[in-house]
Amino acid sequence: MLRRYPNVGEPLACEPITKGLLNHGYRVSTTSGSYFLKHHLDKKHLGDPSGERAAIVRQHRATQRLKSLGVPVVPPLTDTRGDTVTVIGERCYALHPWVDGLHRVGSELTLSQSRRLGALLGTVHTGLEQVMAPRDGPHPASPPALPVHRSPDAADTFALIDDLLAAARGQDGRDAPRDAFDELAVHRLVERRALLEQHSHRRPPTPDGPATGWVHGDFHPLNLLYRGADPVAIVDWDRLAVQPRAEEAVRAAAIFFVRPAGELDLAKVRAYARAYRRAAGAGAAELAAAVHRVWWERLNDFWILRWRYRLHDRRADPQFPAVSALAVWWTREYEAVCAAFTE
Repeated sequence: MLRRYPNVGEPLACEPITKGLLNHGYRVSTTSGSYFLKHHLDKKHLGDPSGERAAIVRQHRATQRLKSLGVPVVPPLTDTRGDTVTVIGERCYALHPWVDGLHRVGSELTLSQSRRLGALLGTVHTGLEQVMAPRDGPHPASPPALPVHRSPDAADTFALIDDLLAAARGQDGRDAPRDAFDELAVHRLVERRALLEQHSHRRPPTPDGPATGWVHGDFHPLNLLYRGADPVAIVDWDRLAVQPRAEEAVRAAAIFFVRPAGELDLAKVRAYARAYRRAAGAGAAELAAAVHRVWWERLNDFWILRWRYRLHDRRADPQFPAVSALAVWWTREYEAVCAAFTE
């Protein structure tokens, strides 16, 4: 594969990278330096088209254009034919320059760095608005072609809870030993069902129109590299899509600034959100609506349990204690969370 790229040298070593849930990555060392080789997995079985070649090319073009605006991204190298995607045996690969850096969670960020994080995401959203429309997708003036993002229906969630409870209690016909995780899952599922029954009337209404903003789609600590105090690379653009931009800002904060016990660091959230609103030109009303929709989304979301019990994939299990506790805490502290994002 390296022969397709000019001036990358001869291969010396190829080491798999263990972090990441949805793609395979490798650090490739050559006589010319180090590179990141990304294998874009086919995720059609998850209802995700991001592993298709056309989608990957769109992601690559977006990062190339964002880099020209000064956004810290790492576009792929171009091969001798001018392509950025290499297809070998129906598998899609891309070769990127290697970037040295560390992932940092919100507890490692100061208030100043939290502000910078919010400003960075705001810059990403305004940058995508410049580089993506109308060349790489429907123009915002063409709403029929864009998705309307409806909030989850509690009735569907109740059915899912029943299904997951049976699995967590060992009543699904599988002869698997139960452990402390299963006990916690049962507790959280029962607790969440009671919360949904109590708050079912608060389901957000269907938006009047489709989303019009391009977003990274997966902005969290494992997709941002720091060198010292500075963010140097936003990576993994697989979920680049048209979605409500303020919702991405809220989701990102809920991942970066969640504490192990499931609380948000509201001082850092406030600093982050103010900087985001300023950089993105987003108003308080837009953020308030996003907070409500993401809160409801979290109240209805059990992706980690679906991975464990339906896909038999336990890689995300360590995230469950904090993520499941956050939905409960957020419901109790709803007004304070909303104020942190809007004031």
